Amino acid sequence: MTGPAEDLLRRLAPRVLGTLIRRYGDFDTCEDAVQEALLAAAVQWPDQGIPDHPATWLITVATRRLTDAHRGEVARRRRETLAAALTPVDELVSPAPGRDGGTGVDDTLTLLFLCCHPALSPTAQTALTLRAVGGLTTAQIARAFLIPERTMGQRISRAKQRVKAAGGRFQPPSERDVADRLPVVQQVLYLIFNEGYTATSGANLQRVDLTAEAIRLTRTLHRMRPDDGESAGLLALQLLTEARHAARTGPDGMLVPLGEQDRGRWNRELIAEGIALIERTLARAPVGPYQVQAAIAAVHTEAATPDDTDWPQILGLYQLLQDLWPNPIVTLNHAIALAMVHGPQAGLDLLIPLDSDERTAGHHRLHAVRAHLLELAGEHTAAHTAYLAAARRTTSLPEQRYLSTRAARLPLPG
Repeated sequence: MTGPAEDLLRRLAPRVLGTLIRRYGDFDTCEDAVQEALLAAAVQWPDQGIPDHPATWLITVATRRLTDAHRGEVARRRRETLAAALTPVDELVSPAPGRDGGTGVDDTLTLLFLCCHPALSPTAQTALTLRAVGGLTTAQIARAFLIPERTMGQRISRAKQRVKAAGGRFQPPSERDVADRLPVVQQVLYLIFNEGYTATSGANLQRVDLTAEAIRLTRTLHRMRPDDGESAGLLALQLLTEARHAARTGPDGMLVPLGEQDRGRWNRELIAEGIALIERTLARAPVGPYQVQAAIAAVHTEAATPDDTDWPQILGLYQLLQDLWPNPIVTLNHAIALAMVHGPQAGLDLLIPLDSDERTAGHHRLHAVRAHLLELAGEHTAAHTAYLAAARRTTSLPEQRYLSTRAARLPLPG
């Protein structure tokens, strides 16, 4: 299934899961039932058409799966299925008046906070919410964490069991829950957006359903905590990044790097909103990693042409980000900024420690950044080898095509 129906299923999945967890309380079995309902929709909707009330349809089918698996009695199954079918769709997919205690938290955000239960480690919290809320596959989540798929599958399975054992309930988060779980929630929304903006696998470079949902949830989070600098910074970062969406691919679907994009296609409305948001936030809140990344994105978007980019300012921001949030992906971007200010060799030298970092040693991004810097240095043969190495390692077809094309364009001796 592709197109609008697939997008609709992705949007509805976390809300349907939230409804079932509220009713039945068992995270693991409810997710299984929702997955079966989504599979049934993928099979039936292309032939039969999308039902008038798709959320009700999914909840009905998922409820039937639950009752078949756990309740057995024909009479009980009929009552459950009939009740789901007769419940108005608005009541099923959004909190009834007073149900959220006045917090305005929707089911998807409530589900996200449930997944960030304190019984889980930060890594398990993030993985579980990416699976249940973001709809990412285990393989995609594993690539985001730079670990094997099997390891990530085990973590997600254990996380579900721990939430159940700890008595986690589907209910709007308390003020204390919001404060305690906020950093993990922010990280999850950051990763969901990143997966949507540059999909780790498949034929499409971007998944607008994920970026749109991440922005929607981050807006909700920002409304909940308007004085939290990192929630505002995360929203600004997403807006400023999403503003470049239309310019990231050419007419043939080829990836267009930032320095070659048609800046006239950038969304100036999103840029204005993002810049205003980060400027207000930096003036009043303690600086955090998302705010710094938003500031970097703002510097890029304020440049009328690539040559106008204030690379010394970007370099300073990356140095600050490296202090606040040291990780290999930051180092890769730091290396590019360093190369733009002090020359490609300086950037290449910064990459050397990543060759022995198990998180990046075999990752395509390290090879891609090294290839770019080698090309800038005029070392075309080495750049050609690095581009092809990156192309072999990525599971994204648009990235693979872009990297292979870059390699083919290099002038090689003989």
